[in-house]
Amino acid sequence: MKDNLSAYNANDYDNHINSVLPYYQEFHTQIIDLIRALNNNNNNNIQWLDTGCGTGTLAEKIMKNFSNINLTLCDPSEKMLAITKQKLNKYNNIKFVNVSTQDMQFENEFDVITAVQSHHYLTMENRTKATQNCYHALKENGIYITFENIKLSSDTSDKIAQKRYENFLKSNKKTENEIISHLARRNSEFFPITIEQHINLLKNCGFKTVDILWASYWQAGFFVLK
Repeated sequence: MKDNLSAYNANDYDNHINSVLPYYQEFHTQIIDLIRALNNNNNNNIQWLDTGCGTGTLAEKIMKNFSNINLTLCDPSEKMLAITKQKLNKYNNIKFVNVSTQDMQFENEFDVITAVQSHHYLTMENRTKATQNCYHALKENGIYITFENIKLSSDTSDKIAQKRYENFLKSNKKTENEIISHLARRNSEFFPITIEQHINLLKNCGFKTVDILWASYWQAGFFVLK
């Protein structure tokens, strides 16, 4: 039985994610670089929420790159959080909350919120609720950064992206059955939307600026300001 909504159980997640998600580590690099530029060596404490934190890979990089962070980590999977707690047990300034983004109840608490590959499992109604909750959880002028699976703007473009993804999986020694299994999850276990739909969702939830941070294959990153 699966213990989370990703393709792998929590104990296997870190061993497989880089071989099935192109540029996964680059997502984190882009986030760290953006917040470093915004922080500009400011020593004021940053209140940072990472929702859908998974096994804490991004959280570990945050703690290694910033000395002025108070970090809150949320995830709906108890197994994921247990692994994260063990991974980050040397840090004292981290709070763990077993909750999904659409059920969070924070208000004006955070300077930074990140959500990496967390909301594409949701219906549009719950995705909207999750995004609204991130908006409410941010302080004024706070920044929200999200990376998600996307659908390209036409069926033709989407098929090109699919072929690129298949080639990526083959280059990572995935079998034909594994490739078929990964492709079958799309639109059945998770539900990508276009970049334009992402932008409209973020604007409709109240964010005053909405910009693309990064994009490739079937993934894109966005950064928005409250």
